[in-house]
Amino acid sequence: MYPIQSLLDKVIKGGNSLPKTPEWKALSSHFEEIKGLHMKDLFVSDKNRFEKFHLVFEDLLFDFSKNRITEQTLSLLIKLAESSGVNEAIEAMFSGEKINWTENRAALHVALRNRSNSPIYVDGRDVMPEVNSVLVNMKTFSEKVRSGAWKGFTGKAIRTVINIGIGGSDLGPFMITEALKHYSKNAPAVRFISNVDGTDFYEKTKDL
Repeated sequence: MYPIQSLLDKVIKGGNSLPKTPEWKALSSHFEEIKGLHMKDLFVSDKNRFEKFHLVFEDLLFDFSKNRITEQTLSLLIKLAESSGVNEAIEAMFSGEKINWTENRAALHVALRNRSNSPIYVDGRDVMPEVNSVLVNMKTFSEKVRSGAWKGFTGKAIRTVINIGIGGSDLGPFMITEALKHYSKNAPAVRFISNVDGTDFYEKTKDL
């Protein structure tokens, strides 16, 4: 059984066995002990609170000092994660195991973000050459659309792109479009449809 499936079995199946584990019970007991703590008091009692409860990764700052947690809370959370097989699940994902057990295939998000181009094997085959080939095709196509070389049905340059997606297929493209729009030159307008409501589709396309 894959680690991620084991974790899901604990949470979803078997009467939700995760709350029955010693690690969960210890965390629940700890919660009862600290639930009355005030954030202001935590900072007053520990002048080094920020130093203890933050991480820096390259240009990213993760500040969790402004949560009602203590060093014991963090220790108990880590123990719960370890007992739930989180480390094993991470290793399984990065090594190309078929952790998507509903479809019996690997979850290759890591391959799409693998700019070091180190091999990622699935069933004994490095998938990176195929990933890189598709990324090149995407770049070529998008540059043709942006430059006007790729024409629409009428033979004119494409002025508007409609993104149809839901969840991560909507929020991800929408976020990056908003974040980078001030750096874009002569790019098509982008509109987003994120549900199956026909009215939404009509409103987004009625002037096209």
